[in-house]
Amino acid sequence: MRQHVNPLSRNFNKTERIPSLIEIFGDSKLNLHLDIGCASGDFLFDLALVNNSWNYLGIEIRERLVKTAKLKVREREIKNLYFVFGNAYNILRDVQCKVILENVKSISFNFPDPWFKKKHYKRRIIQPDFINILSKSLRRGSVIFIKTDVKELFDYMDCIISSNLNFENIDKNDFNYSKSYNPNNFKTNREKLVIVNKLDIFESIYIKT
Repeated sequence: MRQHVNPLSRNFNKTERIPSLIEIFGDSKLNLHLDIGCASGDFLFDLALVNNSWNYLGIEIRERLVKTAKLKVREREIKNLYFVFGNAYNILRDVQCKVILENVKSISFNFPDPWFKKKHYKRRIIQPDFINILSKSLRRGSVIFIKTDVKELFDYMDCIISSNLNFENIDKNDFNYSKSYNPNNFKTNREKLVIVNKLDIFESIYIKT
């Protein structure tokens, strides 16, 4: 079941400060992956525990999930994983996050809330303004991954990203996953459920040109 939280609520106007990369990670010079809408963070824990050549940063709008994930990071003393609570758009448009985005190697949007009603489309995480921020801040060669089991949402996200001239679609069959943030092809909890239920998965990859 999808647990919807209205990202446009005033409760998310105030954002959590993201410390500097040196404060967050054991080695701030590693490749950095950003997962937006990371839920409980299980996917990122899987990644961080086996890929010590990458740092992972998760942003989630449900505070309870972030608090639990942060506690697990401290208990396990994981040095390449960090979680932030809040609305990703509000967090990343803050000028203080410019340095963070400039160091991001890749971003994933895995099964974001679809907000099916047309009047709620404005609540979807991928919006033209958000993609514009990413296009201005990400370095050339940075990659965006989108994945969903909702075809209409996929078309919506693909249209917005493809409409930005700074991003180019990549054929996933030509992409070298072995050098990506997820070389072991780990699945999110949502993706595992979709596969069990034999539903379609729609995904695409875009590179900053």
